[in-house]
Amino acid sequence: MAAVDALVIGSGVSGLTSAVCLTEAGLRVTVRTADPPSHTTSAVAGALWLPYLVEPLDRVTGWGRTTVADLSSLAGEPATGVRLATGVHASRTTGQPPPWTETVGAVRCPPADLPAGFVAGWRFTAPLVEMPVYLRYLTDRLRAAGARIDQRPVASLDEALAAAPLVVNCAGIGARELVPDPAVRPVRGQVVVVENPGIEEFFAEEPGTATELRYVLPHRDTVVLGGTAEPEQPDLTPQPEVARRIVARCTEVVPALAGAWVVAHRVGLRPVRNQVRLDEERRPGGRIIHNYGHGGGGVTLSWGCAREVAARAGSGQLRP
Repeated sequence: MAAVDALVIGSGVSGLTSAVCLTEAGLRVTVRTADPPSHTTSAVAGALWLPYLVEPLDRVTGWGRTTVADLSSLAGEPATGVRLATGVHASRTTGQPPPWTETVGAVRCPPADLPAGFVAGWRFTAPLVEMPVYLRYLTDRLRAAGARIDQRPVASLDEALAAAPLVVNCAGIGARELVPDPAVRPVRGQVVVVENPGIEEFFAEEPGTATELRYVLPHRDTVVLGGTAEPEQPDLTPQPEVARRIVARCTEVVPALAGAWVVAHRVGLRPVRNQVRLDEERRPGGRIIHNYGHGGGGVTLSWGCAREVAARAGSGQLRP
C-alpha cells in the first residue's frame, strides 16, 4: 500500500481545509507547498464571510452555506481566530439584495444608517477570521490528525500522482502554470493593517468591477483596511500611494480610524477564474480533484469545497 493516500497541493485556506477534511475522514495525507501557510495569499485576506465575484451561483450558495456553519462553530475559541461580527454591506449602485443575504438573514438598512453616497445596505452577522491565527489553527489541527506538511514545490501533476493515488489540486494562482489553466488570472489585492482604536463592527462595499475597494474588518487588536482588485498585476510590493488612498477611503466611512497607527502592509494575488473549478479527472496513476479559482472567496467557500473534496475522495467515482 502507498504510504500516502492523498497529496494536497497548496497550503492556503483551501488546501489546509481540504487536507483537514481528508485526514479526519481517515486518509493518510501529505500537503506539498511552495510556501508556508503564513506566506500564502490566504494570509493577506481580511477575511469576512462574504461571497465575492464567484460562480457558479448554485454551487457557490451551497458551499457558502456549509462554510458559514463550520466557521460559526469555531467562533469564540481564541485559538481559531474566528469570531461572529455584525456589520453592513453597502452598495452605491443597486438596491437589489445580493443572493447570499438569505444565508445569513441579512436585513435592509434604513437609509439614515448608511454612509454618504450609498443607496442601499444590508446588516448581518457572519464569521470574521483573523487569518494568521486561523492558518496556524488549521496547521495545528492538521498535524494533530497525523498529516504532514512538506515545503517543496510540485513541478507537475504527474509528479504528484507518482507520490499518491489521489491528488487534490489547491494550487490557487499556481494552477495557471501547474494544470495549466490560462483561465486563472492574478488579481492584485493590497490591504493596510492598523491598530484597532475600538471598532467592533465591519463595513464592506459592494465591489462590482471596481479596482479600488472599501472595507473595514476589525479583529481583536487590529483592523484590516481594504483594498484593491487590480487584474493582471503580479507585483507583490506594497505601494505607498495606494496605501494612503485605502486609509483615506476607509476613514471617510469610519472616522474613528483617523490617526490609527499602521501596523503592516500586505499584498496578495487572488486566483480569479470565471468559475470555481471543483471537479475530477483521471490520469495514469490515479485521480486528481481540482479545487481552485476561488478568487476573493477562498475563506467564504473553504469548508463547503473541502467537504465536497472529501466526499468525492471517498466515492472513488468520477463526477462532472
